[in-house]
Amino acid sequence: MIRTYSRLLAALVLVIPTLLVTSAQAAESCYTAPEMDASARAGIESAVQQLFSAAAAGNTAAMQQNSIAAIANSFQGIANVVQANKDKIAGGQAHIRNEWLLDAPGTQAYERAEFFCGTFNSLQRSSFVIPGLPPGKYAIAIQDITGSKQPFTITYVLQQEGSQWKLAGYYAKPHQLGPHDGLWYWVQARDYKKQGSQHASFFYYLQASDLLAPVNFMSTPQLEKLYEEQQAALPKDIPQNPQQPVPVTLNGQTYNIVQAFVVPDEKQGLNLVYRYSLPDISDQVKTFQQNMAFIKALAQQYPEYKQAFSSIVARAVAPNGQDFGTQLPVNEIK
Repeated sequence: MIRTYSRLLAALVLVIPTLLVTSAQAAESCYTAPEMDASARAGIESAVQQLFSAAAAGNTAAMQQNSIAAIANSFQGIANVVQANKDKIAGGQAHIRNEWLLDAPGTQAYERAEFFCGTFNSLQRSSFVIPGLPPGKYAIAIQDITGSKQPFTITYVLQQEGSQWKLAGYYAKPHQLGPHDGLWYWVQARDYKKQGSQHASFFYYLQASDLLAPVNFMSTPQLEKLYEEQQAALPKDIPQNPQQPVPVTLNGQTYNIVQAFVVPDEKQGLNLVYRYSLPDISDQVKTFQQNMAFIKALAQQYPEYKQAFSSIVARAVAPNGQDFGTQLPVNEIK
């Protein structure tokens, strides 16, 4: 089956407000769960449980009411994520995997707040880097949801206001894709690399990172190792910045690749998406044919794609940013 459609769906989760920043601040500090004051830890865990109950019920109004002003005044992104995932986590049991208390003293926002948690050089250490963070006391709690339709991980950023902990950020993502978790994708990425399939390896590293990293501003020894391997596997013809396309020649024709990434499909596999520049996409029949030619040439040049992915999606991008996409299952590529 061939499917043609106009845009991929993306969800906005959190935007930390940008304020006046300065480097002249007292040092940031981080406290792990055992290091926290008992009353602070109880307050954090109580707030997280209330927010989970509201999210599972789709009660975004209650979550918005219990958010800091900067988030409450721009809540639609979080509301969309909560509504999209409420059925997936409904009926699940929530367990806090880990939590941290972050102290950012001072009177002005940090240009780059850095928190180092746990014992230096310990395998259990973690760190957080948050640009533009306003001063205050924060908590980060990672919660695993089991027994639901899909194993999920929710990460909450809380900020203390008086005696209350208010929502300052909400990140929800599947803990695994179908039967496979991030470690499985990491192993597969290494296997593809051993086989010489660098491109498939890199995309599987991307999926492993997405499943294993609760948020993109957190680091652990495990994640550092994963990112190191991922960077080493980066093919030269995969762009790292959409503003800097990379030319790729396929079947004698050169395409300027804007982006390449993977997205889960409805059958618990992965679809591979390539976005490439095209001067004119107004003629949809012609653009469809060009997309089909691109997909077939791509699969011919990288035959491992037919083993690694369910479908390949080509998205032709016009100069004004509009795009036109065509999806072709790999078992239909001749």
